[in-house]
Parts: sequence; structure tokens; C-alpha cells
Amino acid sequence: MLCAMPFILGNTTSGGLHAALAHLGVSPRAARQIQAAILRRGALPEAGPSGLPENLLERIRQATVIPRLKLIDKVVSPKDGFAKYVFQGEGPDPFEAVCIPLLHRPDDQKCVVCVSCQVGCALGCAFCATGRMGFRRDLAPWEMVDQVAQLRADSPHPVGGVVFMGMGEPMLNYEAVIQAARILCEPCGMAIAAKAITISTAGIVPGIRRFTAEGQPFRLVISLTSADPVQRRMLMPVEQSYPLPELMEAIREYQQATGKRVTLAWTLMAGINTREDDARQLAELTRGLPVKMDLIDVNDPTGRFRPPSPKELNAFRDALRKHLAMPVARRYSGGQDINGACGMLAGGC
Repeated sequence: MLCAMPFILGNTTSGGLHAALAHLGVSPRAARQIQAAILRRGALPEAGPSGLPENLLERIRQATVIPRLKLIDKVVSPKDGFAKYVFQGEGPDPFEAVCIPLLHRPDDQKCVVCVSCQVGCALGCAFCATGRMGFRRDLAPWEMVDQVAQLRADSPHPVGGVVFMGMGEPMLNYEAVIQAARILCEPCGMAIAAKAITISTAGIVPGIRRFTAEGQPFRLVISLTSADPVQRRMLMPVEQSYPLPELMEAIREYQQATGKRVTLAWTLMAGINTREDDARQLAELTRGLPVKMDLIDVNDPTGRFRPPSPKELNAFRDALRKHLAMPVARRYSGGQDINGACGMLAGGC
């Protein structure tokens, strides 16, 4: 007789946990208690008057498992305090998460966790080390949630946000990513505000449209990087599958549905996408669309792509102010010295 596979705790919301374990006598309240304990302490609640009955806990122990990621390595940048963690989960290939310290407000010091959703990535962006790995596998919701749990337990500062900007393309692991985000924002779990959870995409149109149709409360960021279809195809092969006109149509649908200003990420590469013509093309592409531009330096240890000089950057920002006339933010990309910056995650390699 085959035994039933144990139910994985930490892989679903408290509502899903209740639905799966109700036959054991787990009430909605007990499900919330279990969820809080496994996400905050990595263990079931204690038995007793304020916890759960021992006989119920024993039934739960026999029917469930609490998986944990194995920490392979951790390195902290002496330059800016960014910390990179290398984990191993259900498969043999390692993946990474990064703890980003936000210490500029003395009375509100916190950190943001940059989470991986896949091992490797299938999109093959020319300037990204993860893309050069190719795709290995999707991560399960618990593997994403446990990245946050372990970094939170190790950080001296509270976790104020989560960004799905590590290894992988979130929209190609959509259901697991959304499930992980829902778990992270549950009050009985990590209690991270939905608006403080960011899901990024290189432009997977069906995922953007599904995100819009479902009314997801999480923040969405689209990596654009070029408004020139020919140039973008060279830098980001996803342009072949979902060309700019189709992508912009999906983005406009999202903006109309939410009323929110759309955040577009632009990876700055010297001599490639920092000319006045690039700013002019971007303004034409987004005409009538409320956007915010996040500018971030490229990080490429191979030396093929370089960030712009201060003079080149300032000229591009002036061009954006002139042609785009929309908010522009320079996003700091820390952790370069530990290969923990944007575009540098490659499974500890």
C-alpha cells in the first residue's frame, strides 16, 4: 500500500493549509497559528493552552513536512553591507538571494530581500550573468518564502520589502511566484505589505496581462532597457517573442486598469542606450503613458558592457528630462564586489 506524500508546510497560504489539513482537525485559527510558527520560527507551534493540543500536533507531524533551504555560503560586502546568500533547495543546483540594507533613515533602518524564483533563466539577456546560465528549474513557493525567512532571521534589521529580481523570470514561474507573494504578505506570516512586494519582468506579455486581469496588489516593474526594437532584440531576446508594440499594449492595459504610474527599468550601458536618440525614442514609445524610469548601471564582469561615465549619465538624464518629462530615479546597485548586484547572480559561480 502506497503512503500519501506528506503535505509541505510553507508552500501555501493559511487558507490553503486549512483546506488541506481540515480532516485532521485543523481549524482556520489553528492554520493561522501553524503558518505563523513555521514562517517565523521554522517549527510547529508549541503545545499548551496558548498553542495547540498535543494530539493535534502529533497528527500534523505525521502528515506534514517543514522543508528548509540549505545555506551553502554567505558573503557580505565590506563596501556597502549587501549580503549574498547561496542556497540549495529541492534540486542540486544552487541559487542566490541578496539582503539589501536601507540605512539612510536612522529612525527607520530596514532591509529588502532580493529573491530568486528560478535556477538560471531562459531569456538570455546579453548583459545578465543569470541569462548566460540558461534555465535549470523553477523554484517552489516554499523555496522563495524560505529565502526571505532565513535572511530575516539573519539580518539585524527588519525586512521592509521583497523584490522578485534575483535569478529567473517571475512571469515564467507565475503561479508559484504569486503564491509566494501571497504567503509573504499574510498578516499571520511575514506580514509584508503587498505594495512593498515587487515583481519584475523582462516583458512576458501573457504574464503581464494575467497579472492585470487578476488585479494583483503587488508592484510591477518592467525591464525595458531600449525603445529601439532592433537594439532591444540584440540585448533582450524576449523582444523576438513579445515585440515592443505588443508589450506596450499590455503595459497600457495595466496602467488603465490600475491607474498607477508604470515603473520601467532601464539598464544603463555606455555607448549603447544612453544617447539623446534613446531618450527621444523612449518618449515616443511611452507618449501619453504615465511612467517612472528606474535607471540602474549594468554589472558585467566580462567587460563587454560598461556603465556610463558620470558625464554620459548626466547627459542622458538631461535628455530624459527634455524629451520624456517623467520622474526618473537612479537606483543604486550594490554588492558588485561580491557578485551580488543586479545581473550578477549565477548560483555562486
